[in-house]
Amino acid sequence: MADRSTLPLPDYDQLPIGSVESRVRSLTAGEVEELLAYERRHADRLPAVQVLTARLEQLRAGAQPTSGDPTALRPEVGRGSGGSPVTPATSPQPHNPPPHGTPDQPGKPKGDRT
Repeated sequence: MADRSTLPLPDYDQLPIGSVESRVRSLTAGEVEELLAYERRHADRLPAVQVLTARLEQLRAGAQPTSGDPTALRPEVGRGSGGSPVTPATSPQPHNPPPHGTPDQPGKPKGDRT
């Protein structure tokens, strides 16, 4: 039984399913079986089980692992910092303060009250 630190794909638990599907092609049948057993014991995500099972069937039917490093395809790396591109400089100025006011725009009393 493998723990996550000895899995054939580094950071397997954090990989999006599309990356798993691409990267599993470089693994042997034994390595795919190891990932499948790990997946079933832990998250048991249906899409991941389906991808791993399909690849295992391909390998058992005679498919060969493709050459390459399992860490080579990393679409989840290098996507930038994420988050919102909105900054105070690109935000619109408030045009109508709420009736109770804001810290920089105090509320205005109604005309009929003194």
